[in-house]
Amino acid sequence: MLDLLRNNKVVAGILAVIRIYLGYQFIHAGYGKITSGGFDASGFLQGAIASSTGDHPAVQGWWATFLEHVALPNADLFTFLVQWGELLVGIALILGLFTSFATLMGMVMNFAFLFSGTVSTNGQMILLAIFVIVAGANAGKFGLDRYAMPYIKNQFNNRRNNKHKKETAIA
Repeated sequence: MLDLLRNNKVVAGILAVIRIYLGYQFIHAGYGKITSGGFDASGFLQGAIASSTGDHPAVQGWWATFLEHVALPNADLFTFLVQWGELLVGIALILGLFTSFATLMGMVMNFAFLFSGTVSTNGQMILLAIFVIVAGANAGKFGLDRYAMPYIKNQFNNRRNNKHKKETAIA
């Protein structure tokens, strides 16, 4: 199964569709927040904190503590990170550029939303993202990763080889 996810061209095409779907969802959410001019994470954060009390809290206490003492005092930063993070993750996924990293960052955001008591499509997006992460490079095969990742690996190997040559010449 793992070999199928990581090496099959047909699966790469299916993963591209999943990746583009996820990217569209993130772009749609991020662009809406940026262009509306009215997005402020503090209201969301306060609502999540309020949902951490009662007989059956939607938000766990440890997460509410994080939101209250870290996120809420830095609501402007989190507002920026959410709206631009969603937009940039969406763009990267649609282009198939740094696919694994973009998917991982999207999963982090979706888990944060789930921990904060939001259900929506976050669970579905995490489930689809797991397939993209497990597939590795095959998920970006029909995207810019096809060109970007070999270039980056080549640059990294050239630097490592040059460093090794210098160390050998000095010794």
